[in-house]
Formats: sequence, C-alpha cells, structure tokens
Amino acid sequence: MTSWRPDPSQLRRPAYLSLAEQIARAIQDGKLANGTKLPTHRRMADDLDLSVQTVSRAYDDLIRRGLISGEIGRGSFVQTRPREPEPPYLPERLGEVIDLSILKPVCEHFHLEKMREAFSWLSENLPPSSALSFRPNMVFPRHRAIGAEWLSHCGLQVSPLNVSLTNGATSGMTVALMSVAPPGSIVAAEAISHHTLVPLSTYLGIHLEGLPIDDEGMIPEALDEACRTSPIRAVFLQPSVINPRATLMSADRRVALAEVARKHDIAIIENDILGPLVIDRSPPLAAYAPERTLYITSFTKITVPGLRIGYLVAPDRYVAAVANRHLVSNWMATPAIAEIATHWVSDGTATALVEWQRRALASRHAIAQETLAGLRYYSHPQSLHVWLPLADPHTEEGFVSQARLRGVAIAPGTSFRTAGQAGASAVRISLGSTTEADLRTGLGVVASLAQGNPEALLLAI
Repeated sequence: MTSWRPDPSQLRRPAYLSLAEQIARAIQDGKLANGTKLPTHRRMADDLDLSVQTVSRAYDDLIRRGLISGEIGRGSFVQTRPREPEPPYLPERLGEVIDLSILKPVCEHFHLEKMREAFSWLSENLPPSSALSFRPNMVFPRHRAIGAEWLSHCGLQVSPLNVSLTNGATSGMTVALMSVAPPGSIVAAEAISHHTLVPLSTYLGIHLEGLPIDDEGMIPEALDEACRTSPIRAVFLQPSVINPRATLMSADRRVALAEVARKHDIAIIENDILGPLVIDRSPPLAAYAPERTLYITSFTKITVPGLRIGYLVAPDRYVAAVANRHLVSNWMATPAIAEIATHWVSDGTATALVEWQRRALASRHAIAQETLAGLRYYSHPQSLHVWLPLADPHTEEGFVSQARLRGVAIAPGTSFRTAGQAGASAVRISLGSTTEADLRTGLGVVASLAQGNPEALLLAI
C-alpha cells in the first residue's frame, strides 16, 4: 500500500475522471511505482468523500488505459509496463487451425474470379484522374454520387457533398472520432462494442465511457444519465447486427437514443458496416438524427474482403472537419479500389454479392443451430458470427485456450468490452471465415467444451 494519496481539493467534475487523471499523473511521475497496491474502492471513497461508484469508475478507466490491474480477491495494483491490446482474432494461421476468430464474409472461388474480372475491367477503364491526381475533389465526385445511390439501399437519402470515401470502416471510425472528439474528451459506447474502439480511443487520447446495454443495445436512460453527469461529446453505436451480440435495435430505441443525443447536443457515430445485408431493419440512426450523426458503412464484410472501401456520411456541421481529418490521416481512399466499388454498384454486382452472402449465411446459421443445439447463444439470420455466453465455472481465457489446444481459434469476449466486466464471460465465433465442413467441426469442438467441465491446462502448446 502506498503512502501517496490523491488531493481532494484538486478534484473536478466529472470526479471519476479527475481522480483517474491524478492517479495517472502520479504513476507517470514515479510517485506510484509498478506493483504498488492501491487503496480499496471503499477506502479511497471514504478518504476523498466520494461514492464507491465514482472510485470504481476511476479504477475502471485506469484499467482500460493499462495503468492498473484489478485482481479479484487481492485488490488493484499499478501496472506501468506498457501493454499493447491483443486483437481478438488469430493474427496469423499457425498449423492446422480452424480459424473461427476473425470476422469475415463467406467467400468461395468465384469471389476471387469477380475480383480478377474487376481488375481486368479496370485495366481498360481506369480514368486518368484516378491514376495521376493527388486531389480527392478531382478524383471522387462521380464516386460520391454513386455512393449516395448505394446509401439509399442502407436507408439514407443524402447529398453526395456529405459523402466521403474511406478505406473501409476502420478508417471511417478513426476520422469520425477525430472529427467530433478532441483529445481529452469523453465518448460513450455500448458496454460491449467494436474491438478496435478501445485501443483507438486510447491512441487518440479519448476517454471511453462504456454504458449498460440490454437485448436491443444501449439503454437510452443510461446515456441520458451519463450526459448529465459527464461532459460526453459523442456516442458510438452499432445498432444493426454487427455488434458483438448480433442484436438488432428497434425503431423506437433508435428514436429514443436520437432524442437523448439531441437533448444534450452530442454527436452520434453510427457503425453500420453490414448495410443492406440486414433485411427488415429500421432506418439508420442517421435517418432519425441527420444533423448530428456520422454514419459509417463499407463493402468489406458484405461483398469481398479485398474491396476495402467504404462511405462516411457527415452532416453539414462536420463536413469540413471530416475532410481535414481524413486528409491528415489517410489523404484519400485508394482510387483504384474506389473505381471497382463504384463500377460494382453501378452494374449491380455489389447487390448480387450481398444477396449471395445472405443465402450463404442462412446455410451457416443452420449449421450453428444444429451443432450448438442446447446452448444459449446470440445471433441474427444475417450476422457473420454468434456470441456464446459461458456458464460458470468456465472462464474466457481458459475456454479460448482449450479450444485452441483442440485446433479451433475463437475470440474472447474481453476484447469487445468498454466497461470492465460487462455481463457474463463469452466468446465470439465467426461463421464465415472457413469452409462449411470446418465450421461444423469447429462448432462441434466449441459445443463439447461448453457442455463439459473446464479443466486447467497442464501444458500450453
């Protein structure tokens, strides 16, 4: 236990963030050495005349930033050694592994043939501007117009002037966050969200506030409370199936969240990378709050992985900021790939690939339903994955390790959490990343592990 204590006179609203910053500075200045045990939540709360909940939020923020670690039954300890977040997916294929960890659309050989045909077409039709220009405004006017047509299939009616082309959703997320949340600001997100959101926010100097969710996603009352108690600048949402639990948000919930955002004048970042793949869905949040929503969609997860291109729709108030942030972080989307995407939207190939993907996923979900029978899991007919909660006494680390030892890679739920321990332990299992035969085998391994008793590994291979 250290003799250093935070100065209560230096606490500012929001108190949890101010407390976290004091502790972070003490760690940086060497006043709190690596391995130092921090006071318990109750002791710290009593010393500073704060609520235990406030201290818990401060400690959670420090855990998220990799500055402290919490150990059940032992307490919280300073952790000054830098630790890069690990991706939820297997970084590379090692040996004979059935890889159900990385989220991919179903692909067959004809997808490769489609890309080869597209590059052949491009060799005859590449415009000079796409090959020779450094200026996005000289390259992309036609692409933005075609993009606006595609966005109508996503449920949005937008002007091409509000559309930016990006190299996929990750690029769009980065630009959107940079545009609405300067370093030091707070962004709210669902307690279980995109796996790159936590490290990306850390790199950008943004504080992430994970909020409670239910079977439809973020709870509006939780967002309202967070906005009343903290200076929230934006909220990041994934309302349409791509979220880890593969849930689809109702129209009423979307309207309620839009009203909260409007009430507190915060921006909405909407990640909708499945776009028109999801049928019978409500319009995007951007349709309910167009004046404040930055909407992201892409082709990577619904057509061919190599088509790394997407659209970022920004309201008028953010158009200039988006253009500037995109220039400094990416300059512009890759023109040759943009040409292929625009060609595919124009000639109907993109729509045909989406419809093919929908049929292929139906077959994959039938395999999951059969193989995981008797287990409770979350999915959607058009989801690329299933989310499998783990019953006690299974742990994520142990479950993932056991599966890997038996030749199956899956993603641990902790990679998607923005708010510490958000709900029960769980794993994400991709349905499109391998063949149907391997999927059936891999899901069989997962099912047998989930229905058995966990046993510690004696030897890690």
